[in-house]
Amino acid sequence: MADKVRIISFPGTGNTPIFVGLEKGLFAARGVDVALETTPSSMYQAQKLVAGEFDMACTAMDNVIAYQENAGEAELDREPDLFIIASATQIEVSFVVAPEIESYEDVKGKRLALDALSTGFAFALYRMLDHAGLKADDYEMVSVGSTPSRWEAVQKGAYAGTLLIEPFTGMARGQGYRVLGSTLEEDVFGHYPGQVFTASRNWAAANRGAVVGFLRGWLDALDWISDPANTEEAGAILAANMPQMKPQAIGPAVQKLRDPRTGLIPMAAFDGPGLETVLRLRSQYGPHEAPLTDPDKYVDLSYYRDAVAGR
Repeated sequence: MADKVRIISFPGTGNTPIFVGLEKGLFAARGVDVALETTPSSMYQAQKLVAGEFDMACTAMDNVIAYQENAGEAELDREPDLFIIASATQIEVSFVVAPEIESYEDVKGKRLALDALSTGFAFALYRMLDHAGLKADDYEMVSVGSTPSRWEAVQKGAYAGTLLIEPFTGMARGQGYRVLGSTLEEDVFGHYPGQVFTASRNWAAANRGAVVGFLRGWLDALDWISDPANTEEAGAILAANMPQMKPQAIGPAVQKLRDPRTGLIPMAAFDGPGLETVLRLRSQYGPHEAPLTDPDKYVDLSYYRDAVAGR
């Protein structure tokens, strides 16, 4: 019998390996039965994962750190024991603003939409604004929820800007919205990471085969997507799972996924420098009494090593 893995992730093209793995039977071939659900917010994701309603999550690296340091925005029903299993995507997070916003100076006095104010990619936006010379009282941050909710709120004019990922960034550009900055700007961030896989240490230890099987299926999907012969079918699978995307956006989205700077991380290799960046930003902008300086306490790569070794 296949091991069940219930995974919760944010909406976006970064879920394509799961779409492919399910469509092509790659997870089943590795002995796992994967069920994917997208989350309306990082708070919902954290609550449901810690409560045991999901087994794994694909989330911003900072979310794992935040909840392990008791600095998450959501109230949990138990003490979390989350850890980073492997890297997932190196998505580009862009600061997208309304067409009338032409510079960071124009952001002053405006309301900006975030998923949550003290977790996830919030600190990336704080860093962009800080680097541009803005102070915390120059703008108002509001917790709105996941990317589709924030994008809808900006379109309605409730907020002047937000952070978006693909395909939403491309949709915004196509409608005349402006990108003021992104996490790919090395002079601002050095190196900023994307999303990772996380789970409860207790659940993972009791279900090691399921974790390893999922990772092997994910790696198989990465191999399949990277093969140029599968370009057209990969686009068709993406389109079927994200029908809100316009047909002309599918091809560029697949190409972005194949770029390790903006998409899927080859071999899901762990991003150590990225973790150091997250700890540095969280130490600077987060509610911590002392700097966070021990990256090893948040990571256990033994499952990943087993997955790679068994392929």
